[in-house]
Amino acid sequence: MTSSRKFPHDPQAVRSARKFAIDELHGYAPETLDVVELLVSELAGNCVRHTDSGFEVEVTGDRRRIRVSVSDRGAGTPVVQHVDTSAVAGRGLALVEMLSSSWGVRSRRRPGGGKSVWFVLDLADDQARSRMVA
Repeated sequence: MTSSRKFPHDPQAVRSARKFAIDELHGYAPETLDVVELLVSELAGNCVRHTDSGFEVEVTGDRRRIRVSVSDRGAGTPVVQHVDTSAVAGRGLALVEMLSSSWGVRSRRRPGGGKSVWFVLDLADDQARSRMVA
């Protein structure tokens, strides 16, 4: 299953992007959906905060993994910031790095340029994490 949707450059679109991703992934474990919701929120929020373009969310899922990419036409390459524990912002990519199985940034070769920030959740990793917590 692969689905994508475009969203406008609007703070309200972050909520819509989260809902889109969760709706497309109905049937997955609630813990997995919680992680997807948080990470989509962080990446979509970065698009709204750091670019002046709309963004697109693509969701792919099967029994073994979920892959989500969030693309925009903004310039620059996002990097993980290591912020002070008292900081109120700047943890988005650090959360993506910590909670996903893998992630990255890919330059878009389409007209208008931009980039895609993606993450993968390997569902076997999620099951192993659940057993360790229990």
